[in-house]
This record gives sequence, C-alpha cells and structure tokens, in this order.
Amino acid sequence: RCESLVEVYFQLHQQVMVASAELGAELLPRLLERFNEVLSSLVKSSFLVEKQPPQVLKTQTKFQAGVRFLLGPQLLKASAKPYMVRADMVTEKQARELALSAYSNALSESTGEIMHNVVALETNPTSGTCCANFKNVLLKKIKRCERKGSESVTEEKCAVLFSTTAALSPSNLSVHLQVLSLPIVVIVHGNQDNNAKATVLWDNAFSEIDRVPFVVAERVPWEKMCDTLNLKFMAEVQTTKGLLKEHYFFLAQKIFNDHSASPEDFQSRSVSWAQFNKEILPGRGFTFWQWFDGVLDLTKRCLKSYWSDRLIIGFISKQYVCKLLSTEPDGTFLLRFSDSEIGGVTIAHVIRGKDGSSQVENIQP
Repeated sequence: RCESLVEVYFQLHQQVMVASAELGAELLPRLLERFNEVLSSLVKSSFLVEKQPPQVLKTQTKFQAGVRFLLGPQLLKASAKPYMVRADMVTEKQARELALSAYSNALSESTGEIMHNVVALETNPTSGTCCANFKNVLLKKIKRCERKGSESVTEEKCAVLFSTTAALSPSNLSVHLQVLSLPIVVIVHGNQDNNAKATVLWDNAFSEIDRVPFVVAERVPWEKMCDTLNLKFMAEVQTTKGLLKEHYFFLAQKIFNDHSASPEDFQSRSVSWAQFNKEILPGRGFTFWQWFDGVLDLTKRCLKSYWSDRLIIGFISKQYVCKLLSTEPDGTFLLRFSDSEIGGVTIAHVIRGKDGSSQVENIQP
C-alpha cells in the first residue's frame, strides 16, 4: 500500500513538472513544498517496529528488537556507507514531547545506557525487505524520573526510540525517521516482575489507539476488565477454556470487596488501577493482581489439563463451597484457588460429623 502510494506521488510530481510553465512562479513552489510534506509524512509513517522489545525489561539482560522501513527498497539512495539505526531509552515525558512535535524533534538525551544500540539498516534483495535487527542489545542502567505521590518504579513507563536519517532518491530529500516501541517497564530485580506485568497489562488492554504516550484511563468498566482477565488467563495457561460467568462473579466480589451485590450489580461498575494492583486485599498481604497472577502461574504449571477438562471450579468462595457441597454424599470434593496463599490450591471435601450431619472441611492450601 505504501509503495503504490509512492508510485502515485511520483506520477503526480512528474505531471506537475511537465506543467510547470503553466502553473507559474507562484503556484509551482507551493505545490512542490506540499509534495515534499506528503512524501515526508508517508515515509515517516512507513518506518515501524517489527519486533517489539520485551515490555518488562530487566537491566543487565540481553534482548532483541527490530525495525522495518517499508519504503526502504524503493526509496533509499544507494550510499557508500549503510544508514545506521540508533536505539535509545526515553522517558514517558520525552516520548510525549516527541509525539507532540510529530517526531520532527531530535532526542535531547537518552534516559538509560544501552549497549550495542547502533545497527545497519539492510535491504534483503530476496525478500525485498529493509530492516535493522538488534540481536543482542543490553540495557546497562536506567535513569529514573520524578514520580508522582505514591507511584512505584514498576508503574513508570518508558520506551525505546529507534531513529535514523536517510536521503531519499531521486529527490535527495533528507528525512529523519523515528519510531517508538510499545511502553516498557524497566526492572532491576526479579521480585518487581509481577507488578511490572500489571502495569503493562493495564496499558495494553485499556489504552486508546491514537493517544498521547502513554496516557491510559485510571478506571475502566468491570466488563472490560473481565475480558482482559479472560484473555490473559487463556494466553498464559495456553488453554481454550476461558473464565465463566460464575468465575467473574467471584472475582468481582474479591476486587470490590462486596459480598452483597448480585452479578447484575457488578455489570455497571468500573474498576480502578488502585483496586487492581495498588490496594492490598482486606486481611491479606497482597493485591488483587498479585493473587490472580499466582493463580495463573499455578494453573499453568500444575493444573492445566484439569482446568482444560473443566474439572476445577477454582474461582469460588468458601461460603459458596459449603452451600454446594453440603447436600453431596461423603467424599465429594472440589478444588478451589486459595484465598489466603498466593498460588495455592485448597481441597474442600464432605465428611460426616459424629452426630451424622455432613460437614465441609477445607484442607490447608
């Protein structure tokens, strides 16, 4: 599509040059200037990130990334030395300034130190692609920004800015190409991984397409959150069996700390970032997301086949377990995800009391 637009551009340009005498000294320069703007805009938007860097990035860890210039094979002037693409870390504030200037400003300073961050832009004659592949980039260190109030380092978003300057043929127009990666959360220790994943998940799920980097809503409808948790669950566990209505009801009771509302009541509510991964759950030492992430990990590692065969209820409250099991015969049991332990599973089962009445017991997670 980009290539055929360039063809159209060349044809128009040619026609204008042929008619230059009739167009006159006033109109011609204006048209040519407009042509340059159009070409420049098309060229800039055809420079894109093909392989995104990891969105949770640990310092001192190698990673890969790649950019592609869709119009490279068609427009790049054959130069004696290849064009080089640079990768720099930028803060959210820098990303915002670059976006507001429509990527016409150059970066003032990099916010972290990246090793092996300059790579040649190469055209592959067989595949007809023009790419720069960063094979073993390493983020050595990061400069943290000023944070607002109770913000933690795992809520801080930055990005990798890829940039190069190239001369286009045949016009010899010099264009500065820049493109931002998806937002990245930089961590220095593995124990920050879980909170960093929460920031990335919230951003990927709830950001608008054409936004100011990296603005995202503080509150979202509970229904949207359900979709997100479901997609995340199926992707992580690698199962085709997603969450069910009753699972969402249990999760809503948990995140809103409300056991009196009906499933319908929750439909109209919205959930905040704070409820998702800032506020500690009542009587616990962890947030909703930390608990849910533990469930993901447990199910992925130990219970995948049981979950996929729908043999686990999992997301269910202790009270509801008693209601379900109290009328069942001795020895009936079910598996539920522990409320009190991250990544724990509890077995609830029916036993007869001394007086012959049935009782429900929960085994230690």
